[in-house]
Amino acid sequence: MPDINRFTRELFTPLPSRYDRLAEVLSFGQNGRWRRAMVSRITGGAAPGRVLDVASGTAGVAVALARALPGSSVVGVDLTEAMLRQGAVNVHAAQLDGRVRLVAGRAEKLPFPDANFDALTFTYLLRYVTDPAAVLSELARVVRPGGTMASLEFCVPPHAAWRQAWVGYTRLVLPVAGLATGGPAWAKVGQFLGPSISGHYRRYPVDWTVDAWRKAGFTDVGYQIMSLGGGLVMWGTRAGG
Repeated sequence: MPDINRFTRELFTPLPSRYDRLAEVLSFGQNGRWRRAMVSRITGGAAPGRVLDVASGTAGVAVALARALPGSSVVGVDLTEAMLRQGAVNVHAAQLDGRVRLVAGRAEKLPFPDANFDALTFTYLLRYVTDPAAVLSELARVVRPGGTMASLEFCVPPHAAWRQAWVGYTRLVLPVAGLATGGPAWAKVGQFLGPSISGHYRRYPVDWTVDAWRKAGFTDVGYQIMSLGGGLVMWGTRAGG
């Protein structure tokens, strides 16, 4: 297993039991709003029959998709088995066991055949892979022509004043808030998050990401900057439909 995969599993394995609540607290309640914006890009058109949610974690997006698309089936895939176990608890609590299936797997090599899904979502994924362009091509492989893909990632505020505030929050407040609300495991996430996001966008700016989606085989690629630049929702249509 590549080192980046091992690092990701080690980072997320201690988090599942409190992941959803703390994600909302540490994002000032914006995580749920960003998720809804992403999900709406899938549910706003014709209802797809099969949806894949990559980096599904505790299955929050998978559950939201299943609820919004009656009759559809959703598969959630994630690298970290501890997150998937909590996800299974959440799926059962939502009474969606028959419609949401969770499997372990890597975004770099998805365990599904070509053109197997009508739509695909992924959340907070691209900072945890070594080759984002290759991963986007792999995601495109499993989406049928004409299908939709949508994503949610953290972002860096483009406006200088908000960017300075964001840097202060991610470098100073997040580690302390993580420690206070979630203990050492969440303090580690808080310390990692800000530098990780900044470093990612230095290497892969938003314009680069849009171009990478297009090169992977998506058309009509669009995006929305959320919450003054804290979040980024992106979407596109698989070419060939």
